[in-house]
Amino acid sequence: MAIEHDFFGLLESGPDGSIFWSENIDLGDQNVTVDLTAPDQNEVSRAALDAAAAMVSSLEELDRRARIAMLGEVDNRASEVTEYILMQQETLGEELEDFLVDISGDPAVDIIRSLQLMSMTILADEHGGEDPFAVLEYALDPDAADDVLLVNLDSDGSVQSVTSAD
Repeated sequence: MAIEHDFFGLLESGPDGSIFWSENIDLGDQNVTVDLTAPDQNEVSRAALDAAAAMVSSLEELDRRARIAMLGEVDNRASEVTEYILMQQETLGEELEDFLVDISGDPAVDIIRSLQLMSMTILADEHGGEDPFAVLEYALDPDAADDVLLVNLDSDGSVQSVTSAD
């Protein structure tokens, strides 16, 4: 069985009923992997696919919202964003400047501005629910796969939370 959508084309289900779509999208000078997945195609509505298509099309705006949300957590010493920033400063030490795209004198702002958007995963079966509909994955060092921040979005593209991969 399959689902047809104007943006995603033909989404064929696997033997277990799951669907998956993947594409690499250019966002400025970054290449972002976008995946759409659902464990059961019967739980994916046309509205979910339309919302997912809108998110893919507005990836630049979602990235901007995610970075603003991260900046909003910098003043909270217990936030995962602050912990991530402190960990990057400790781990990279003097090499931190090699990863920064701009040095303003505010390390937290510089690190958030320098994060690379690695991927966006859309969980199509979570449309309209409490769980994240999409997850943006950010890394300062793309080669350090464990050192990432995850920004969880609802199906309207609003930021629900920012967490680390731990």
